[in-house]
Amino acid sequence: MDPLSEVLSLLKPRSYLSAGFDAGGEWAIEFSNQHDTIKCYAVLSGGCWLAVEGVADPVQLAEGDCFVLPSGRPFRLASDMAIQPVDAKTIFPPARPGGVVRVNDGGGLFLAGSRFAVAGSHTGLLLGMLPPIVHIRKESEQAALRWSVERMMEEMRESEPGGFLIAQHLAHMMLVQALRMHLSDGVNGSSRWFAALADKQIGAAIRAMHADPAFRWTLQELAEHAGMSRSTFALRFKETTGDTPMEYLSRWRMLLAADKLENSGESIARIAITLGYESESAFSTAFKRVMGSSPRQFSNGQPVPSSRRAASHVAQTVERHQPDSRPAAE
Repeated sequence: MDPLSEVLSLLKPRSYLSAGFDAGGEWAIEFSNQHDTIKCYAVLSGGCWLAVEGVADPVQLAEGDCFVLPSGRPFRLASDMAIQPVDAKTIFPPARPGGVVRVNDGGGLFLAGSRFAVAGSHTGLLLGMLPPIVHIRKESEQAALRWSVERMMEEMRESEPGGFLIAQHLAHMMLVQALRMHLSDGVNGSSRWFAALADKQIGAAIRAMHADPAFRWTLQELAEHAGMSRSTFALRFKETTGDTPMEYLSRWRMLLAADKLENSGESIARIAITLGYESESAFSTAFKRVMGSSPRQFSNGQPVPSSRRAASHVAQTVERHQPDSRPAAE
């Protein structure tokens, strides 16, 4: 698989609610608890403001716009950012697929989409690789995403046989399409990982590592994939991703290992070999350095406080999203 597909596959996103939101008048809502959640929506009519924690400026959403919030950060939706927000828990009832939540009798904004739960003890590391906001404004790109949303809502409303499964697939398609469009659009203000993946030369080296993570890559071999000298490649990779090529490779191997430990049933020794380590001891040392716990502790589900430091380290490599001051900019 390509790197984006691999990251999403490790996150195992599952759509657990496809619904609509219809708001009118003056309103502001704070969505505080977004841990391990990705949200993907389209504005079908009207408009509003979107503010995400850690992002410098709010984004103005207009009719036709699509947006994805992949990093699990708290956010706010509002008709006016000056309004004191209320907590979403006071407005939204228990999840009802295909339902529509109305505020002030609606009529000013209608958005629809889906939210995804992601699974695994390593989700903090993976979500840190994704951008805080994906804002799709090109009409040609919006059309494809809106079709997915509208069809998804139709399936949920009509409750035909197999409709829930179709809605799930449409939600996943919308999520992947939006992230792919973001990559092709130059990913201004995105996460470092997305920026690196979009870079023709650095992206080539990343794709090589993902294609064969167990290979004993050298700096020279990766530089050749990037079409650069070794010294220039090392400098550019560090500037773009925040890591050295070998640090990146080690972290990606450990994310694959964490997934195997949680889901495959393979022994630690076997996992070490499949990821290019000659001994279980060398693998265990690398795993603890990146993930904050030993492979055995991780596979047994033992809480290890230092694992939070590993997630924080990756989160620090995510650049802050810096939109323009113009209302319609990201």
